[in-house]
Amino acid sequence: MKILIICTGNTCRSQMAEGFLRSFGPEHEVFSAGTAAEGKINPYAVKVMQEAGIDISGQQPEPVEKYLHESFDYVITVCDGAKEVCPVFTGNVKHRLHIGFEDPASAKGPDDMVLSVYRKVRDQIKKAFYELHGRII
Repeated sequence: MKILIICTGNTCRSQMAEGFLRSFGPEHEVFSAGTAAEGKINPYAVKVMQEAGIDISGQQPEPVEKYLHESFDYVITVCDGAKEVCPVFTGNVKHRLHIGFEDPASAKGPDDMVLSVYRKVRDQIKKAFYELHGRII
């Protein structure tokens, strides 16, 4: 199963979703990308995923244009911004889904408050993608 997960910056939500799907089993070929990919993965996302036992520190934001001509079983947007501006894929895409989550990068305040937002979103992503994984295997 070949899956592409898209968000705007490709620094948080899509990276966490990619990490979870990879951890659920080797049967998926998983990629993530951004409609406006930023320079590096969000350190809070790395930290809360490490707490969950998943290392995403080696992942890098990629522009969605890199994948436009490829075929995918699933293309999944995880933020409303990406859903609105997601480009048309010229490759074969069997299923398009939107599973939206709030942007933890917008959290402000002391580290403990910001991390609590990231943990909440991480747990929502884990639950949603675990359920998806169960349906598509």
